[in-house]
Amino acid sequence: MSQEFPFFLPLQTPPHSAATQPLSTEDWLQAAGGKGSNLVKLARADFPVPDGFILTTRAYQEYVAANRLAERIQAALPASPDDPAGLQAASATIFARFENGDIPAELANALRQAYRAMGSPPVAVRSSATAEDLPEMSFAGQQNTYLNVIGEPALLQAVVRCWASLWTARAIGYRARNQVAHHSTALAVVVQRMAPAEVSGVLFTANPLSGLRRQTVIDATYGLGEALVSGQVQPDHYEVDTTRRVITTRTLGSKALAIQPLPGGGTRRETPQGSHRQALPDDAILALSDLGQQVAALYGQPQDIEWAWANGQFYLLQSRAVTSLFPIPAGTPAGPLEVFFSFGAVQGMLDPITPLGRDAMRHLIARGARLLDIHVTAHNQTVLYEAGERLWIRLTSLIRNSVGRKVLTSTLGFVEPSTRPLIAALLDEPALQPGRQGLSLRARWQLAHLAVPLAGNVLLNIVFPQARRTMILARTERLLIGVAGGLANLDGPPRERLRLWCDHFQNLIAKHLLPNLILLASTVAAGMASLNLLRLRMKNSTAPDAGWSDAVLEVTRGVPHNPTTAMDLALWAAANAIRQHPAAQAEFNAHTAAELAAAWQAGGLHPVTRQVLDSFMQRYGGRGLAEIDLGRPRWAEEPAHIFEMLAGFLLIPPGDQSPDAVFARSAASGEAAVQRIAAALRQARGGWFKAPLARFLGCRARALLGMREAPKFFAVRLFAQYRWALLAAGQELVAAGELSQPDDLFYLTFAEIRAFAAAQSAPGRQDWHALIAGRREANCRETLRRQVPRLLLSDGRAFYDGMSAESRPGGLSGSPVSPGVVEANVRIVIDPRQAGLLPGEIMVCPGSDPSWTPLFLTAAGLIMEVGGMMTHGAVVAREYGIPAVVGVDRATQRLHTGQRIRLNGSTGAIEVIEAD
Repeated sequence: MSQEFPFFLPLQTPPHSAATQPLSTEDWLQAAGGKGSNLVKLARADFPVPDGFILTTRAYQEYVAANRLAERIQAALPASPDDPAGLQAASATIFARFENGDIPAELANALRQAYRAMGSPPVAVRSSATAEDLPEMSFAGQQNTYLNVIGEPALLQAVVRCWASLWTARAIGYRARNQVAHHSTALAVVVQRMAPAEVSGVLFTANPLSGLRRQTVIDATYGLGEALVSGQVQPDHYEVDTTRRVITTRTLGSKALAIQPLPGGGTRRETPQGSHRQALPDDAILALSDLGQQVAALYGQPQDIEWAWANGQFYLLQSRAVTSLFPIPAGTPAGPLEVFFSFGAVQGMLDPITPLGRDAMRHLIARGARLLDIHVTAHNQTVLYEAGERLWIRLTSLIRNSVGRKVLTSTLGFVEPSTRPLIAALLDEPALQPGRQGLSLRARWQLAHLAVPLAGNVLLNIVFPQARRTMILARTERLLIGVAGGLANLDGPPRERLRLWCDHFQNLIAKHLLPNLILLASTVAAGMASLNLLRLRMKNSTAPDAGWSDAVLEVTRGVPHNPTTAMDLALWAAANAIRQHPAAQAEFNAHTAAELAAAWQAGGLHPVTRQVLDSFMQRYGGRGLAEIDLGRPRWAEEPAHIFEMLAGFLLIPPGDQSPDAVFARSAASGEAAVQRIAAALRQARGGWFKAPLARFLGCRARALLGMREAPKFFAVRLFAQYRWALLAAGQELVAAGELSQPDDLFYLTFAEIRAFAAAQSAPGRQDWHALIAGRREANCRETLRRQVPRLLLSDGRAFYDGMSAESRPGGLSGSPVSPGVVEANVRIVIDPRQAGLLPGEIMVCPGSDPSWTPLFLTAAGLIMEVGGMMTHGAVVAREYGIPAVVGVDRATQRLHTGQRIRLNGSTGAIEVIEAD
């Protein structure tokens, strides 16, 4: 904002006047703050906003500079946003500094003149911060408002107190937690004529609890709205179906308190007469709902609006985005109800995905549709949608099919059981009823197109498990070697290599990737088929073994040929090699993981450490946190996490409790379970046939279930090769000044990379730097989101809760996926790179992908918020023989590090033994 910009902005200036022309949207925000710029937008769109003016952020900056407050503010700030006493002390210190300051004479005189120009009426003085009422973060209630301010001395005092309220304890903490720099914020002040409110309240143009977009929610009370927003009164509550324009809910509150203006300034509390009556008549409720929809249309998203009603007219006092709502998937049709399932919940990764990572998944889905004889492109496929920088799987077609809904609910029992009851509740929705019974001929043909060749491979895998596994893995390794060689041979300047890179990737998808993934998947299907047949045989038998369910799960313990298990044990072997050389271990003890990682990247470290790390990274360096996203760094790029885990492994002494010994016992337990099942069936009727069949199925399950991780291991290693080739081009483009960071290209789609390579701009975009920066900011902002729904509906409803209803006071429950009982202390782990997990603790995490699994070697048990029987974390927990429960809603918030709990992986029960 220009230093010549004035101290004041009038709210009602015509939109094309000279006063408004110099300001862009960003300038308006920086000058008037979030609340002020929103009010200007409302006023200039002819909405009923009380007249007034905005004291711009320049005035705040002048006051801070004149009183030399910047350094004093910085010195008073606490070290941590999670220290309530420190926040309160800092706020009190800063507030006192503001109160004792002097408004520069020129500014004070100008403020008096602006007030006199209004006629010196009673006014509301409202704070408007630059980091407030934004589309992504509302900062609601962080600063102060002063009502019924009368007279120039009171106005000057209220303005200073508004400025000081930028530094309330809650505002300081909120900015710090949302990673908003304190020095980047400033405060404007909105001065408006007081609306003589008979009734006031708040309005949400979408239901803030359910997310339903067609439902307006209104709270109303008598007098000024301060009593309502400060939680001092029980208001009337109305809900309006905006599509039918019908009041669907009307709940009258006690409204026992009203705040009214005093003649000389300030406010008083009183008990209103007729508080038992409805505050707003029905026609006014509907008119207010209509007004809210108009405001939402102006902003293009749901709004949280404060309003007042006087003499039969509504006044809008402020409007902000309802930031708590999860966005509706982009491109969702406006027609029939659609249902979307979180792709991240399947992957055990709830983080946002980069634009290129999402586009890669769309291309894979489009190509995969060919297996069902469906011909679509990445742009017109109707399976994957985007919302909140994440991917969502459209389930509507399955739910609207009588067979599909049965398959879906059955599959979710294995994949994500916490979502199964949510889906079951939706099956009764009128808009989601099947259009016909059974499958059409076309659908049967499509399924046969996939099932027949897959069934042939599954059968071959069951008959020849060892030979088939060896052949399939050898084929995929050859493809990996070929891809690496092909990418290394891409020639030319970086832009030309980008074009060739896109061609190479899309050729891989078109010709090679899916056939190999199908072969790998067929081995998993063969293992699952064997296990399920064994489960059915046990369930239907007359065997006396009452614990048949646990026995079948035990068959999956310690299965061989799992690349993730092999990776974890390879890391343990690396730790043992380091342990055997005192100088190498001393190097670990003397340095942090970050220092060791930097030394390894620079070519240093003890020779033994370097040798084992080089060997490990050669095979596993392409893995990493959220590795399914092409845009996320790999261990070879950010190896500190590996050194953290090695340091943890070095704390575990060799012996009976070492990871390799634990895994060996798990393998022996799995093999013994097969024999125990066969022995039990031998005692049943027809045991001469059932026992050998059970042994055959159990052996086949153990031989093939380890391949569960092979398709993903293959895919992420391929992705790593493409990632590194793209980064190499990005580094050259950074050196040429055409990109800001080497990974900028991951914030473009394939089509945009082609356009960039051809030096064209994206449709409607002229600035690649701005496009990339905006997407990077959106991705970073979404990483701060604490809760991600399991299900989204196109009408805005979002479903977060899983199946973790409280089983007893102090207890939780979820879906049991790995049998056994353990009692130990909790360790909440949000990021595996900052785990701090100690041997013998129960790890509680949102979800997990393979980058988490070395921690499983240390953990005594596992609790996850997402997942199912065949989720990655559940599979590995069973293999290591540690009890595990998944689908525990908000487990990372409802449990706390240091609590002692009893975890039952057979029943899903979680009992809190000690608080901390």
